[in-house]
Amino acid sequence: MKRTLTEKECKEIVTGEVTLAAVMAICAIAIVAVVVYRMFMSKEGSSAIPGGWKFSWK
Repeated sequence: MKRTLTEKECKEIVTGEVTLAAVMAICAIAIVAVVVYRMFMSKEGSSAIPGGWKFSWK
């Protein structure tokens, strides 16, 4: 049985913070995954990410 939300119920729906946190978490995981992949798949090299973090391996 379907029913539509009332105008009051629609105004009570809060979004934004959870969505933003999820997007930021996915971006952070993607950055870490790229750095780890580059470290394990190349024989030597370096990687730098914003914030002054530098990784190098030989």
